[in-house]
Amino acid sequence: MANIQKPRLRNPWYVVLHLPTWIAAGTLFMLMCMTFLDVVLRSAFDNPIESATELTRLFMAIIVFSALPLVSWKGENIVVDLLDPFFSERLAQMRDSLIDAICGIVLIWPAIRVWELAERARQYGDVTEYLNLPQFYVGWFISIFVALTAIAFLARSVVRQIANTEVSE
Repeated sequence: MANIQKPRLRNPWYVVLHLPTWIAAGTLFMLMCMTFLDVVLRSAFDNPIESATELTRLFMAIIVFSALPLVSWKGENIVVDLLDPFFSERLAQMRDSLIDAICGIVLIWPAIRVWELAERARQYGDVTEYLNLPQFYVGWFISIFVALTAIAFLARSVVRQIANTEVSE
């Protein structure tokens, strides 16, 4: 009998690992549509979308921070490799693992600090200028995804040491 695989969307790990990518892609599509409509309305009817700047800022934050954990896990961030010729393969792996661990530890502080600032915004009742959206939601989102990025870096460091290999997807 043929081996029938479950659809990927039914696998909870597939959904969990790809949800940030879908969030970023969906938000990018909304940003693209909003920008197109804003240009058309501004040019044809001299009536731009008033909250376009506010929405652009919000969408950009969502796109950047939702993509950050997966980019960090896959190692697709910018890397300067000027000193690579001076390291053996094993030393380079240890160096990269140490750098991942340091990045993960360092990112814990911004995650906590952004959460504190979001809580302060919630207590003060801070809202956005045009849409009156509570600002703490964006702060919580950024804080959570920075924390996920820290976890991704720390996990990447551990996997590098245990598996003695480069981490991909």
